[in-house]
Amino acid sequence: MGVAQARIGDRYPTRVADRPVIIDRAEPAVWSADPGPLSAEELRTHDRDGFVTVPQLLTPEEVATYAGELERLAADPAVRADERTVVEKASQQVRSIFEVHALSDAIAALVADERVAGRARQILGSEVYVHQSRINYKPGSGGGGFYWHSDFETWHAEDGMPSPRAVSISISLTENYAHNGCLMIMPGSHREFVACVGETPADHYKESLREQEIGTPDEGSLTSLANRHGIAMLTGAAGSATLFDSNCMHGSGGNITPFPRSNIFIVFNSVDNALQEPYSAPAPRPAHVAARRFSPVG
Repeated sequence: MGVAQARIGDRYPTRVADRPVIIDRAEPAVWSADPGPLSAEELRTHDRDGFVTVPQLLTPEEVATYAGELERLAADPAVRADERTVVEKASQQVRSIFEVHALSDAIAALVADERVAGRARQILGSEVYVHQSRINYKPGSGGGGFYWHSDFETWHAEDGMPSPRAVSISISLTENYAHNGCLMIMPGSHREFVACVGETPADHYKESLREQEIGTPDEGSLTSLANRHGIAMLTGAAGSATLFDSNCMHGSGGNITPFPRSNIFIVFNSVDNALQEPYSAPAPRPAHVAARRFSPVG
């Protein structure tokens, strides 16, 4: 297969060249200074680092409620058989369940909660819709990692997201230690887009949800970013949350400890940044991975 061609007007061409390129980001990370759940200082932190932490988004009682919901979903044979469920390659334990707000009324209510959607609207300066939701299970002694990547690179190439005007929130339901596969982010990396090498195979998304290989940055670009920005390890108690920009370079290691790590993960996209045709893939990914209904969260 030959080298793909970049689309005219594409500010972030990726998977179309035979060598990696780092492109300076054109858009802001914070689109509004309006008051909201995040303080002015927290907005400045998000703008500078590409992420901001909320030490206690959920109460202990809420953590227990949502942890029970995760256990219920993972144990449901119908959910396990659903195409939205991804299992670990080796252990066959549930790794992720996508479009989880459509499977759980409790999680749907959390998505619309002002503590969650309100923060996304504040950062993105617009109404927002759910681009993707999922729960991630990283069981003790076997939970696989996620290699370094920018979510926006994938969402742009494979889903047709025009610009990085999207924000993710990861809500922890277990303690996040440095040693049980916590989220790692390169602070400030959201301002540099790494254009990756290699074309997008048809229907590869199923495998990439287990172990991402397409759309991952080259070692030289990763080394350059890490030398400039360093690496932050995001630890915290159950109930804490991290909001991070769609273009942050991030990843997590595998969990070989006895301590499980699970979280609810929601991606909000601006309604002004609705998906188009994929920029570097033969067809869009399924709607349960990348929503194509752009109705604002109520």
